[in-house]
Amino acid sequence: MAFADAQDNGIVVFGTEPVTIKVAEAVVKGDCIGYSGGWYRALATTGGVIQMRYVAAQDGVAGQEIRAYGGVVYVAGTRFSGGTAGGALYVAESTTDGQYTQTAPTTTGDADKIVGYMLSATEAILIPNHNDDSVA
Repeated sequence: MAFADAQDNGIVVFGTEPVTIKVAEAVVKGDCIGYSGGWYRALATTGGVIQMRYVAAQDGVAGQEIRAYGGVVYVAGTRFSGGTAGGALYVAESTTDGQYTQTAPTTTGDADKIVGYMLSATEAILIPNHNDDSVA
């Protein structure tokens, strides 16, 4: 089974460095979030890169304040399926804002920073990065 991020039914089991942020668009629990003129779902695509800074700890709509984590975050539930234990996670490309992928982005200008690792097919440790950005 190939890796999939359902962007639904994730359970943020544990997180460190909690903050409250006002999101600029709808987010779901477990989404990767970055800042670009407001707090949006992260995206790795060239020309629209939003580097991951936090993980949403709850669902929220545009303009709502939500809790997010910026340290180490453990996500379980049915958000992820088909993951390879020990495999790296990246912010997804294309139109999959806020999602993760196990395929490293390779297009020049895409964000290619490792943002976490799969513990099993359905569990992940996410490590948002606050300091350095990385592009292919």
